[in-house]
Amino acid sequence: MATAPRQPLLALDDALTQLLGAVTPLQDTEQVATLQADGRVLAADVVSGLHVPPQDNSSMDGYAVRCADVAAAGATLTVSQRIAAGAAGTELLPGTAARIFTGAPIPPGADAVVMQEDCTAADGAQGQPCVTVNSVPVSGQWIRRAGEDVTRGAVVLARGQRLGPAALGLAASVGMAELSVVRRPRVALFSTGDELVMPGQKAPQDMPPGAIYNSNRFFLAALLRRLGCEVSDLGIVPDQREATVEALRSAAANHDVILTSGGVSVGEEDHIKPAVQSLGSLDLWQIAIKPGKPFAHGRVGNAHFLGLPGNPVSSFVTFLVLVRPFLLQMQGVSDVAMKSIAVRADFTWARADKRREFLRVRRNAQGGLDLFPNQSSGVLTSAVWGDGVIDNPPGRTIAPGDVVQFVPFAEVMA
Repeated sequence: MATAPRQPLLALDDALTQLLGAVTPLQDTEQVATLQADGRVLAADVVSGLHVPPQDNSSMDGYAVRCADVAAAGATLTVSQRIAAGAAGTELLPGTAARIFTGAPIPPGADAVVMQEDCTAADGAQGQPCVTVNSVPVSGQWIRRAGEDVTRGAVVLARGQRLGPAALGLAASVGMAELSVVRRPRVALFSTGDELVMPGQKAPQDMPPGAIYNSNRFFLAALLRRLGCEVSDLGIVPDQREATVEALRSAAANHDVILTSGGVSVGEEDHIKPAVQSLGSLDLWQIAIKPGKPFAHGRVGNAHFLGLPGNPVSSFVTFLVLVRPFLLQMQGVSDVAMKSIAVRADFTWARADKRREFLRVRRNAQGGLDLFPNQSSGVLTSAVWGDGVIDNPPGRTIAPGDVVQFVPFAEVMA
């Protein structure tokens, strides 16, 4: 019997286009306290109802003056008032200065602030405080103008933006105590394989032949939570067809995504593929990347099914390049592309591959990149030692001094 011709490997960009084309962004939203919104995705623009700062204010501790009163260094002015942040001054009269502090409103009539280091305070006649200004001010110096940061009516944060600490501060600066965000994706995570053992169930010396600890479950759950997902850890499903079907059916009832690793091959004990097909649909892709060639996408009821390869680094890399943008787009994030930067390689990579490679590296003190010596898909220590990967095109070798595209883990695991 003739065997079916092997399908060509699917380019990563083509696979990602197909995968993202299957995503319908979540429509459900919720109001959350701004203090609790880190990592969430905005469901509506944040529009400022005021100028920030709301009025002209001082960016220095010093003295508010009228430039016309200080035509030359050494002019002495009477200190007529003291203005602290949160207070409001009165009109500054000719020949006078106002002691002013950082953040305090500029009094009417003043057109510059002279920092206190350029002034000498003294007592004048009848004990009236005075100040000698030792530099000639320029109109507008050390004054932060109203609306310099944000103008009233401006969109300060756009719908589809994933919120970070600075964005939360900006939202608070325009008075937002709560924000409208997209609800969290609900993801069911489970593992298959009778060889899997959870840490704590058996001591290392008691592990039976062929058994391995379930490491993928831990880093996948952590990655999902970092992406803002609600994770249901459904544990390890036995290598039985009926148990696999029931686990999938149950997970599909109240989750948006079902994520597994391993078990999508064609072996007699690989039940994921026929179980998913019996409940919905499944596409098996062989993607032209290394590590991480096998990948599955399908539907079980209304839930998406995503199947990752079983080797830990393959599962880790495939999650970052495919699952991460999928889940971000599901939340309505406007830009899900993986960002890379040009960095110098300080190593030799002589084994060009036909596939697009993701090599585990880390920055060195000289500003270049060092390569982890063992790039096997089963060596998870490479992902802990490294602080990113090189996105290396097919067929490319690397020599010391070559400029490569570096993807920091800080970018894709934020």
